[in-house]
Amino acid sequence: MNISDAIKLGGETLRQSSVAEPEREVNLLLRHSLKRDATFIYSHPEYRLDAVESILFKAVLKRRAAGEPFQYISGVQEFYGHEFKVTPDVLIPRPETEILVEAAIGELKGNAETKFCEIGVGSGCISISILKAVPSAIAVAVDLSKGAIDVAKANAEKHDVLRRLNLLESDIFSSINDADFDLIVSNPPYIPMPDIETLQKEVREFEPRMALDGGRDGLDTVRKIINEAPNYLRSKGRLLVEIGWDQAESVNELFQSPIWHDVRFHNDLQGIPRVVDARLT
Repeated sequence: MNISDAIKLGGETLRQSSVAEPEREVNLLLRHSLKRDATFIYSHPEYRLDAVESILFKAVLKRRAAGEPFQYISGVQEFYGHEFKVTPDVLIPRPETEILVEAAIGELKGNAETKFCEIGVGSGCISISILKAVPSAIAVAVDLSKGAIDVAKANAEKHDVLRRLNLLESDIFSSINDADFDLIVSNPPYIPMPDIETLQKEVREFEPRMALDGGRDGLDTVRKIINEAPNYLRSKGRLLVEIGWDQAESVNELFQSPIWHDVRFHNDLQGIPRVVDARLT
C-alpha cells in the first residue's frame, strides 16, 4: 500500500463513519503513522508503507473511525504555542481557552511577585502557559482526577515549570490552604447536563465527562467557584472563569454581591462572551 492508496482507504473509511473533514484527518493519521510532515505526504503519493507503518496506519484509522479524537491517538495537542501531552483523563485544550490565558497573563505580567490558583487543571495547559509567560509567578493548581494531575505533572516537567507549580488533588477548593491569591482561573465543566448527549461523538464518548458536565443548567461548578473564591483571593484579587457561549447573562447575575466589582467579559473572535472577569472588593 502506498500513500495514495492509504489516503483513498482512509477517506472512504472515515466518510462511512461520518468523521468530519476525512481528508484532513487521514493526512494527520498518515503523518503520525509514518512520522513524516505534511509536505512529504502530499509530495510522495508513490511512497510505499512498510509492514510496520501499514499496521500502525490501519490501527489508528480504526480508532479514528470509531470516534476517538486524533489528539488522544497522537497523545499531544498544541495550545498557546506549546505542545502538551493529552490522554483520555483530560479535556483536549481548545483555542477559545487561550482567551482565558491571555487575560490572566495581562493581569499578572509586570508584577514582581505574584501567585495564582487554577481550579480544574486538566492537562495543565492553562497554568503552564501562564507560568511560561510570567516568570515571576508561582501557582497552585487542583483537580479532582488523579489521572489529570499526573498528566499535568508530566507537562509541567516537560516545560520546566514544575518547581513553580504545586499540583493537588482537590474538589474545587477543598485541599487549598492558601488565602491570598492574586488571581484564580478556571475552565470548569459548563455544559448543561441535558446537552451532553447532543455533543459530537468525539466529545460525548471519549472526553472525561466530569470535565464537561456542569449540572442541570451548566453552572453548578461555576457557582461554587464564584461563591468560594472570595475566601482564597487577596483584597482586589481577580477571578477569571471560562463560560459557555450562551451563559453570560446568567453568570453576570451570580456577581451581584457587593463583594465583587468591575465585572466584565472577554469575547471570542465572533464577539461571543467566553470568559468572565471580576475583581474582589
